[in-house]
This record gives sequence, C-alpha cells and structure tokens, in this order.
Amino acid sequence: MIKWLGIRWSFHPLFVLVMIASLATGFFSELLTLFLIVLVHEAGHVITARAFGWTVREVKLLPFGGVVEVDDASGLPAGQEALVAIAGPLQNLWMGLAAWGCGQLGWWDAEWAEYVWKANMMIGLFNLLPIYPLDGGKLLQAAFSYGFNYFAMMKWTARISIALSAMMIVFSLLIAFRPNGGIQLNLLAIGIFLLLTNWTYYRNIPYLFVRFLMHRDRVAARAAARGAYARPLFVSGKQPIGSVMRMLWREQYHLVYVMDPGGQGARVVPEERLIDRYLTERDPHRAVMELI
Repeated sequence: MIKWLGIRWSFHPLFVLVMIASLATGFFSELLTLFLIVLVHEAGHVITARAFGWTVREVKLLPFGGVVEVDDASGLPAGQEALVAIAGPLQNLWMGLAAWGCGQLGWWDAEWAEYVWKANMMIGLFNLLPIYPLDGGKLLQAAFSYGFNYFAMMKWTARISIALSAMMIVFSLLIAFRPNGGIQLNLLAIGIFLLLTNWTYYRNIPYLFVRFLMHRDRVAARAAARGAYARPLFVSGKQPIGSVMRMLWREQYHLVYVMDPGGQGARVVPEERLIDRYLTERDPHRAVMELI
C-alpha cells in the first residue's frame, strides 16, 4: 500500500495473483500496460470525485478497474455518483482511441497498438456491466435512486448484481464444453469475487441503511440551501417505525404525516425527529404513534 495525493492506494489480492501469473508467463510489458490503464481509469474517478468535494480515503486496484472508497457515500447525490462512475470508462475511451490512432499513423507497432486499444475497450466495457461495485453497477444504483426509496434501491442493486455475477460464473464454466474450449479462469475468478462481494453487500444492507440514516442531516441541509419542497409521506400511526424509515428517499427531505387510527386527523413530524427516535429505539417494530 502506498499513499499518494493524500489517498491510500492498494492492490487487491486478485490483482496480485494476476501480476504473479503475468510475471511467471513472461507477459511483463502487458502487465505494466494493464497497470497503467487501470491507474488512469481510477484517476478519472478520483479527479471527478474531488471536483465535487468528496473525501477519497482509499483506492483498491483490481485487474478490471478498482474500488474508490469515500467518506459518507450514502449521503452523496445520485447525479454526482453517476458522473464519478462514468468518469472511469471515459478514460478508457480516450486512451483506446489514442492507441488506435497511433497505430493507424504508424507511430506505434500495429500489433501493440491493437493490444492497447482492445485492452482499454475490454476494461471500459466490462466496467459498464450493471454489477455492483463496477461502474455500471453504480450507474444502476444511481438510476434506481430516482425510482425507488433508498432501502429498496440497495436491495434491488444487490439482487441484480448477485444474479448477473452468478451468470458470469456459469458462462465461464459452460465455455469448457465448446469445441477446443476451456474454463475461463480469469472470468471465473472475477465472477466469484463479484458474487461474494454482492452477497456480503446484501447481508450488510441493514447496517448500511443505519449509516444512511445517520447522515440524513446533509439531505436536509441541501434541501434548505436550495429551497426545495419537502416530500410528504403519509403513514398510519400503527405502522412500525422501522417500515416508515424504509420509505425515505435518497435526495428527498420528508415531512411525515402520521394518521390517527381512526383516520380523523394527522400529526406532521419532520423526518429527523423520527430518525432520532428510530436510532435510539431498541424495538424497530414499535408503532410510530407510541414514539411521538
């Protein structure tokens, strides 16, 4: 692990295995090229994230890209998340076009130029697969933020990512049954990594959701700064407070209308009051009316 520009940069064990395999088979120049491509790809994420004022803590490099860890990611706007995600594949686009152009102009050996632009296209397109934490998965998550509440967004992102990761594993094994085929070990390893990552993500959703609630004050501050309308939520007084919390949307500030059991009236409660009660209440199944 090294520290550069105030950010920790580290190699994921999967990248280390690829490095060892490349060195053992004599593909040192290809390994160095892959490393530089991945580094520029991640630099695109980091530069864009810092332009938005994000605090980037660590970058973990993988054979197909990397994972940028930022502070309080759950409280960041979905639009910014999408732009940071797409910034990586855009680096592969210009690098691939530049390599292709160098080959066409005769500045590079044609075979080497072809390798570089194909490697860039492969890494860029692979990262656009809608599997978390790939860039495509983050774009999917950002898109879901406009169609689902935050809890449902996390669940659907994880479910789709798990399904597609499993399909990747199956595909890597089925290739072995083709004529002159063999198991695609690289694809298999990446598929297993993504499957385990998303399975862990799915199991940690309750804890990630609590972190999301702890940073809801930022949403309120942004809404107040731009004079945005509050989004009303109508709930029954008998509804468990845990289910009410799961109705919160990522970038919307809510006023919660708690209806009386008889439906004769409602109490208007700002979301931060309910969030505070939820975080301090030991029983998430208690009715909202009991807590206010």
